Amino acid sequence: MTQPNRNFGALIGSRICHDLISPVGAISNGLELLGLAGVPDGPEMALVADSAAHANARLRFFRVAFGLSSDAQNIGAREIRSILGDIYTAKVSCDWQIDAPLPRSVVQAAFLALLCGEQAVPFGGVLTIAEGDGTLILTVTGDRLTPQTDDWARLTDAQPGNLDDLSATHVQFALLPDLLADLGRPARVSLADPVTLEF
Repeated sequence: MTQPNRNFGALIGSRICHDLISPVGAISNGLELLGLAGVPDGPEMALVADSAAHANARLRFFRVAFGLSSDAQNIGAREIRSILGDIYTAKVSCDWQIDAPLPRSVVQAAFLALLCGEQAVPFGGVLTIAEGDGTLILTVTGDRLTPQTDDWARLTDAQPGNLDDLSATHVQFALLPDLLADLGRPARVSLADPVTLEF
């Protein structure tokens, strides 16, 4: 994947997220207005409200993970934890242990790494991002870890192979090594228990 192609894809991701955030936010605002107008808060309203909140959280996450990034922009720990706290609320949780702000491109790499980690914990677990010796470390723990070796091999393979057999749900395994190459951060992977990715 060439740099111009990755940037073009990131622009598309940014555009899609930008255009969807407003209407999804409008749904949430409309639900609040309905509540103020005295509309009963039944299970149907709760379902719509939960779905709108989840969609908004996913869009915020995807905007960072798949959008255009820049080293000139920093994202603070409070904003990062806010985004992750809205995403990882069910069987998979996330522990962001870094307190300092990070360049947006590094946060993008971390978010893509988290998506990789999700694939290893289909039965639930914890994704931890920590910092050590100038690198970020993703640690994946959980019941019955099942990392797909072919996907994880893409992160360290100089020639990650044909992308035609890569599913949409695993696109992060193709995007992350390209981004890490641009950042000058080689990836080191261990598929033992726990699964770790250092970059």
